[in-house]
Amino acid sequence: MKRRAFIAGLGSVAAWPVVARADQPSGMPVIGFLNSGSFETYGPQLVSAFMKGLEDVDYVDGRNIVIEYRWAAGVMDELPLLAADLVSRRVKVIVATGGGASAALAAKGATSTIPIVFTAGVDPIKSGLVASFNRPGGNATGATTFSAELGTKRLGVLHELLPQATLIAFLINPKNPGVIGELADLAGAARALGQRIEVVKAGADNELDDAFATAAQARAHALIVEGDPLFNNRLELISKLAAHYAIPAIATGREYVELGGLMSYGTRIREAYRQVGVYAGRILKGANPADLPVVQASKFELVINLQTAKALGLGIPPTLLARADEVIE
Repeated sequence: MKRRAFIAGLGSVAAWPVVARADQPSGMPVIGFLNSGSFETYGPQLVSAFMKGLEDVDYVDGRNIVIEYRWAAGVMDELPLLAADLVSRRVKVIVATGGGASAALAAKGATSTIPIVFTAGVDPIKSGLVASFNRPGGNATGATTFSAELGTKRLGVLHELLPQATLIAFLINPKNPGVIGELADLAGAARALGQRIEVVKAGADNELDDAFATAAQARAHALIVEGDPLFNNRLELISKLAAHYAIPAIATGREYVELGGLMSYGTRIREAYRQVGVYAGRILKGANPADLPVVQASKFELVINLQTAKALGLGIPPTLLARADEVIE
């Protein structure tokens, strides 16, 4: 195993308080938790939701199960190595989360026998994770948030906020193949609103500043952040760059707004993590993942940060405020 991947795994384990090694003689079943992001970004909220799901089916870490955490910290190349490490430790279930479907695909590539419970921000059928929603087949099931398909909805929110805007920047990671379809949908929706899309690219942390500078130089009126693992792991930096370049930006999840971003629109990610906790527990009790339907997101939330809006000199329309699920003041 590469040294960086090994260190990433150990560091993430140390970050969560109640963790035992999978090879210790505890006699308790072990769940492997694989995530494309970092503990610092996702741990406090999303892991808590996952553990709540386990508790809903009577499993508690350290009491009757052990959880092994592996975080890729946004380095997608590490996911297959981390997944293989969990397989080598003979975990009973792998919970693969974050990164669209990157973590889930890495887990699926590492094992065809250990059950996998995933969260996926893309269509799990098109990505090859399952055969169908109702009867997944194989060894994988989970919850899908379809975050990639919500780009046009975010464009609509920006249009309501800035009806005169004609140029919208779209921040993408060019290394993400799934962005092609999202970009086509977004461009079509923009044309219908009399707008144009300016694509700005960042494939690494050190390219984010240049991407925002490009958007500012193009005089983009607003910016949409693609739901990519790289960006999801750098939400605080993205919020600071949006403030520095005075660009109103909308992202996929509430974490962006909680870290100072202007707006987010997307599925309730924490509910998806709770659901995978429930499914992981049910599988430990004998359920077959092939027979557990993929849970499809049906609830979406709009979160707005009024302090950030004020700093950008923006007034939020009353209709938008009325629709918001949460307003941070």
